Amino acid sequence: MQVESFFEWLGQAIGSVIRFIVDLLSGLFNTLTHAGGNFIDGLSRALGMDASIISIITLIIGLMFLYSAIRAFMRASIILGLIWLVLGLWLLSWIIH
Repeated sequence: MQVESFFEWLGQAIGSVIRFIVDLLSGLFNTLTHAGGNFIDGLSRALGMDASIISIITLIIGLMFLYSAIRAFMRASIILGLIWLVLGLWLLSWIIH
């Protein structure tokens, strides 16, 4: 009888530890998800664009075009820099209202 109660106690102790870890990680990931959602909402509201995944991807691609334009200008490639700049500005003006 003592052996059964020991293993029951051990099972409850291990179960409590696992439950604590799962609840802790769940709270952490829930907080990170909530913070990420608030960041995307604030970014889209400040830029005046939709908060859809397509708009966010388009924003990232447009910023990459502008970065490519800056790199081209630093290499003294004026024509390629102007092309990247026009493409980036066109894409960003398309999603920002």
